[in-house]
Amino acid sequence: MELDGGRLLVNYHTHTWRCMHAQGNEEEYVRRAIGAGFSVLGFSDHTPWPYTSGFVSDMRMRWDQFPGYLDTVLALRRKYAGQIMIPVGLECEAFPAWFGWLRDLKAQCLDYVLLGNHYDATDEGDHAVFSNGGGFYFGRCTRPAHVRRYAERTIAGMRTGIFDYVAHPDLFCHVYDAFDADCVAASRDICQAAVALDIPLEYNLLGIQYHARMQELDKLGYPCPRFWEIAAQYPVKAIIGFDAHAPEHLERPDLYDAGLSFLQSLNIEVLPCLYKPGLS
Repeated sequence: MELDGGRLLVNYHTHTWRCMHAQGNEEEYVRRAIGAGFSVLGFSDHTPWPYTSGFVSDMRMRWDQFPGYLDTVLALRRKYAGQIMIPVGLECEAFPAWFGWLRDLKAQCLDYVLLGNHYDATDEGDHAVFSNGGGFYFGRCTRPAHVRRYAERTIAGMRTGIFDYVAHPDLFCHVYDAFDADCVAASRDICQAAVALDIPLEYNLLGIQYHARMQELDKLGYPCPRFWEIAAQYPVKAIIGFDAHAPEHLERPDLYDAGLSFLQSLNIEVLPCLYKPGLS
């Protein structure tokens, strides 16, 4: 379905019940997407890192659940062929110890990978204790050092060539108090890398629902207008992501229209889809 201006209603940022903080089954998402007029619904649940330390995350699928995830999405792709395109991917942090593993996994069975840099990597023992089991959560940046680290690790991930776009690139603003010089520098660095590496940045629609609450608390929230005003100073490419954690999240055309209107007001190019082979 084309929106006004020839934009396609697509989403590559969709989670499943396996991550333990999303609701509904995969077919519900697909049916809602078709009903809402989507051309593409990509699934990108949180990466099931193959921890060797015995750590079990409470915000991502387990590695033993990955085959079921893959089989389910591919079965839906076949079932709804001709009605909607359903690529399969993952949303992953920039964990250097596993860049090789992730690159191989993508080559074997994934259409795309999103860089959703929620957690910092730690260097504990076998390099297996990451996520909320040991690494800092970047959605809780409160000091300049946190912001600088987020930009550093996100750009390192972008440079690997593994990731197809950066999810919520302004996550570091979520609970930050003021858009200070470090936020400006981090934003510029991320945008410069996005241009140099030709990687789109996501305008996150789930974040819009958090943003009003963060403003009430005198926090920046995300998507952060100041970040995107800086992005507009570079020839960045944006893609709108619903970050759907429930089927009904796909039924918010008001959020899509608001995001699209805001980006267009800044003259930021909004991609109608990911121009990548194999994503059909």
